[in-house]
Parts: sequence; C-alpha cells; structure tokens
Amino acid sequence: MKTTAQETPSKRPVYVELDDVWVAYDGKWILKSIILQCYAGEIFGIVGPNGGGKTTLLNVILGLVRPAKGRVKLFDQPPGTNSRLDIGYLPQISRADRSFPVTVLDVVMMGLYSKLGFFNRPDRQSKEIAMNQLSQVHMEDYATRPFGILSGGQQQRVNIARALVSKPKLLILDEPSTGVDSVAQEDFYELLAKLRDEQGISVVMVSHDIGMMTSHADRVACLNTQLHYHGEPDSCFIPDVQEKVYGKDMKVMVHDSKCVTCFHRHEDHD
Repeated sequence: MKTTAQETPSKRPVYVELDDVWVAYDGKWILKSIILQCYAGEIFGIVGPNGGGKTTLLNVILGLVRPAKGRVKLFDQPPGTNSRLDIGYLPQISRADRSFPVTVLDVVMMGLYSKLGFFNRPDRQSKEIAMNQLSQVHMEDYATRPFGILSGGQQQRVNIARALVSKPKLLILDEPSTGVDSVAQEDFYELLAKLRDEQGISVVMVSHDIGMMTSHADRVACLNTQLHYHGEPDSCFIPDVQEKVYGKDMKVMVHDSKCVTCFHRHEDHD
C-alpha cells in the first residue's frame, strides 16, 4: 500500500525542474512544453504509453538530451557531470547473459566507478560499502553468486544496490517493473518507499503501468508527448486524462489491500 511523504512538496527543495521543455527528433516533436518539478523526499511517477516520450524525458533530466527550447535544472543547476554524481540511474532491465562471469558483488561495485575511476581497483573499504548496500536490499547472502542466474526480482534489487552505492540524492528508474512478476513488483515498490522514508532518497521513475504507479507514487505525471496531468495519483483516472494519454480503449488494474496476489505475499511473509 502506498505511503506518502510527510511534508507538502512546496516546503521541500526542488531536485528536478523542467520549464517549457521541447525536444524534437528528425523534425518531429517528441516532447512539447513540459513543465514539472520533483521535490526532495518523494516518489514521482511518470506514466504513459510506449513511444510517448518517457525515456526521452529521463534523458533530458540526466543531461543526455539537450532540449530544443526550455530550461532544465538538476539540484538547482543545469544538468552536467557534477550534478549527475548525486544520481543513481537504473535503465530498463534486461536479462543478463547467464554465462557472463560477474558476481553480484561485482555488479554493485560498478556503481562506485564514477568516484573510484575505471582504472582503480576497489579496495577493502569499497567492498564493505558494497556489501552494506546489498544488506540494505536483503541480497547480502547472494554476493558471491553469478548475477546472471538470479531471478528478475533479485536482479532488480542488486541493480538498485548498484544505483545506491554511491549515496545519491535521487534515483532515476526507467520501466523498473519490466520482466518482473507481480509479487516481486510489490516488494520492489515497498523497498523504494523504505528508501524514501528512512534515507530521504527521492525517486523519479517512468512506466506504462498506470495502475501500479498510482498505487505507489506520491505524485504522478501523465505523458504522451505533452503532459496531460501532473499531481495527485488518483486524479490520473479521470476519463478525459486517460483518453488523452492512452486512447479510448483502456482498462486499469489497481493493486490494493484486497488484491489476492498481495494478500498471499504478505501471508507468506508473516
């Protein structure tokens, strides 16, 4: 079940700000007049159909795509190398080659390369930091196992540990639930809420799954080239908003306390 950040957004620092941002590829507008803010200590969801500009929007925030017009601020400055050091990024999850010889601990320590440098070998302290982060996501017992043999949900937790090991202020996640079953998805979103509540980490994530996102995000933006809504999650279900974002023929499933899958998950954990 979703829990919300304690303070109202306007009382907290703005981590991400886009002001009238436009992006074009091959003469076609991919993003039009995007205006949004993500605040410290919140889970901010961006939902929309495939091809609606979600990944492009993340690349704009990261400074990997320069808008044709408009202004982007990351921690109150233009996106760049220094500001990206405060970001943990998790791209769309893909299944690892099961034969690739990399352990779970190796994957997590990759998240330290931006600070260590690619040509510096991790020392004992770096390994201790990585192991501590694995313990935060309850994967420390898997440290020496090959990453490729893990389940989708387990890989997702390890990737989160990798994104967090450099102690970022902000996590950016691109379709984090892709290829992960519903039980693992619920566990994953509970982990994000714990990181927000206990460590003050902010999260910006995109998904085409409006039902799952609105159950767990503090605020949601509905995107299909333009922003058709930006605010409280429940208002995403206004018919006019849904039609503009997804079209007329759409069905939504929302997970709540009566969800059979979620009930069995919590029953198994008791």
